[in-house]
Amino acid sequence: MENNTISYWVWFLFIGGVIGWLAGLIIQGRGFGIIFDILIGIGGAMLGGWIARILGLYTNSSIGAFLMALIGAVVLVGLTRFVVRHA
Repeated sequence: MENNTISYWVWFLFIGGVIGWLAGLIIQGRGFGIIFDILIGIGGAMLGGWIARILGLYTNSSIGAFLMALIGAVVLVGLTRFVVRHA
């Protein structure tokens, strides 16, 4: 699927929302709302990719990419909740 098609971006936002929602469930609590969940999912995907590169991990599989995005989103949700709680 090309990166510039509408269906790609719809799928990208959907997966970002699912990842953000799952991260909210894993961290124990409720989500931040659909828009913020999507943003956390997308940010988590980027953070997960960055963490994977630092650790020397690379995956070509969709499942591996999903797991790295989920790990990044969990870290991002945890940091966000920590900052909001202590602000």
